[in-house]
Amino acid sequence: MPVPPEVPQEPRATANDPQRGTDGSPVATVPTPPPLAQAVAMEERASMGRRVGGHLHRAATLLALVAAIALWQIVSVLHIFPPIALPSPVAVWKALVLLLTQGYGGHGLLADIWISFVRIVIGFVGAVLLGVPIGLAMARSALVFKIIDPFMQFIRPVPPLAYIPLLVVWFGIGELPKVLLILVGTLPVIIIGTISGVKGTPDLRLSVARTLGASETQIFRYVILPSVLPEIFTAMRVGIGVAWTCLVAAELIAADVGLGWLVQYAGQALQVAFVIVGIIVIGILGYGMEMVIRLIEKRAVPWRGHA
Repeated sequence: MPVPPEVPQEPRATANDPQRGTDGSPVATVPTPPPLAQAVAMEERASMGRRVGGHLHRAATLLALVAAIALWQIVSVLHIFPPIALPSPVAVWKALVLLLTQGYGGHGLLADIWISFVRIVIGFVGAVLLGVPIGLAMARSALVFKIIDPFMQFIRPVPPLAYIPLLVVWFGIGELPKVLLILVGTLPVIIIGTISGVKGTPDLRLSVARTLGASETQIFRYVILPSVLPEIFTAMRVGIGVAWTCLVAAELIAADVGLGWLVQYAGQALQVAFVIVGIIVIGILGYGMEMVIRLIEKRAVPWRGHA
């Protein structure tokens, strides 16, 4: 039989052969990056996006601040309110310079800031050091909860000003009543936040830890404490505002130095510019302490998202 002629076949392309176009010429290809390189590139793009977003947020904040000051200046220039009631930003700036250089009422502004800051730190730290263990004990023991909760619920709704006369009568007008007022006002916030964190620990985590043979100490350290830390820091961020409220309330009545005293003393003399300076300084200090708590929270609780 005649043998049919062989049909020439195209050579099969392999993984190492270059890709060719329709005319048979090789086409340049871009090698696919390995998964690690892709992950690094994605992380770099995400980091760049976060930096750009952070710059935009800061720019928006600065723009809003400038707009607020400009609106304040316009209202002052138009005399919508009398100058004695709403001094201009320029007048407030002059009052700030005067407080820094000459002081007011026999005290410099830096002395008032330092005294108020020390009172806040002592009272607030004392509230945290007492409130966290008490909250943990109340959350873990029904007996402890039933003993402490009625007293805490009785103290919590009473405004700080109501305690000032008693504290002054009992402890005088020194530093102790002011620190105690901050502690008493902030303590319930810390306790409630700690209890909420313990109660919010998922039961599944506790069951899994016990199934794996973890002791109660290990359960507290590795399960309960990580679950309660976010709530504790949230309570601290709320409590720092309460602490400043209590401090200013105490310095309005039973103090002769401090930012609250400055606001009260200047207000009685109708020196509104000095009052506004005191309010601004209190706000800046409160915001700064809030930022410090956020920074500590970010380091201690890295798995939690932050606003």
